Order: sequence, then structure tokens, then C-alpha cells
Amino acid sequence: MSENTKNKAEPLFSYKNKKLITNPIGKENPITIQVLGICSVLAVTVQLRPSLVLAIAVVAVMGISNVVISLIRNITPPRIRIIVQLTVIASLVIIVDEVLKAAMYDVSRQLAIFVGLIITNCIIMGRLEGFALYNKPWPSFLDGIGNASGYGAVLIAVGFIRELFGSGTLMGQQVIPEFLYNIGYVDNGLFILPPMAMIAVGVMIWVQRTRDPELIDVS
Repeated sequence: MSENTKNKAEPLFSYKNKKLITNPIGKENPITIQVLGICSVLAVTVQLRPSLVLAIAVVAVMGISNVVISLIRNITPPRIRIIVQLTVIASLVIIVDEVLKAAMYDVSRQLAIFVGLIITNCIIMGRLEGFALYNKPWPSFLDGIGNASGYGAVLIAVGFIRELFGSGTLMGQQVIPEFLYNIGYVDNGLFILPPMAMIAVGVMIWVQRTRDPELIDVS
């Protein structure tokens, strides 16, 4: 093998790199496969708007934190790596929280504690420990975006279902026609209760594992 071949850079969006984004959204989803990040799914998905905002916040924090940890991975003493990771995540979360307060104060109040809990989100910590510490910045960025998008996709899907059937609205706007209410349609109060979030996630897990039986053995 020639020296030029050895040093040839891997394409930014090679098949391997694309899988870092697509796999976590599908068959390696951190919620439906690894059952991580369930607390926020239960708490913030009563409405679609906070679900969407939290999903975007996690994508931003996770993508950037993966890159930062990857960049400093070779100069970070192993004994303080967790402290460094938490410091990076906390700094990014503070920035996100301030942006939300300035741009979307009502949503910021709804999310309140859950934005802060991004700091200890097991999905983010898991990817920093399991991927960013051992890989270059670009793959780490894609891995962060992919896993955060997989998390966000479930968050948004559950928020969509719960708000639509629980309140008859989407993003705070009425979508169920008024004439349906006039003929007896009633919003289902079960959908705005926390157990419905768990039921919705359970159905997603069942559907995914029915379509991909090999996932049943994933530990």
C-alpha cells in the first residue's frame, strides 16, 4: 500500500460516518433500544413545543460537547475526565438555558429543571465516555448529533401523540375541528398523564423489535 493511500483522508460522509447518524435514530435508538433518558420523556412530552425545544437543546449540547471532549481527550488526565465532561456539559447547558430565557421565556419556564438535568443525561455522558474519548472530532460530532436526534425523535413523537389526543392541539394551536366536539368528541385525559408517555414508548419499543427481531437479544 502506497504512502498516499495510507494518508488519504476518509470522506466526511462516508458510509461509516453516515451510520453514526442513522443508526441511533433507528435500530440503535438510545431510548427504544438502550432505554436511556426515560425521565424526560415522561415529564416534558405533554405538549409538542417543549418536547421539540428540549430535543433541539440536547442536539446542540451533545454535538458540541462530543467535539470538545474529543479535542481534549489526549490532554485530559483520566482521573478527572468525569469532572471535565460535566464542566463542558454544564457550560453548554447554561448557555442554552440563557438563550431559552431570552428567546422563549414561557417554554423555558416549562422546561426549567429539565434543561438543567441535561447535565446528567445518561445518553450524553455515555457517548462522551464510550465514543468521544476514543475518536476524532468529526466522527464524535456525528455520533453526538445522531444519538441526540434519536433521543429527540422519540421525544417529539410522544409529545405529538400526547398533545394531539390529550388536548386536541399541536404547538398550542387547535387542530381537532370544532364540529367533532359538537357531535360528542372528547379529548382523552389519559394522554396528558405520565403513564401514557411510558405506554407510548413501550409501543414504540414493541413495534421496533417486531420489525427487527434481532434486537430482542440486545442487552
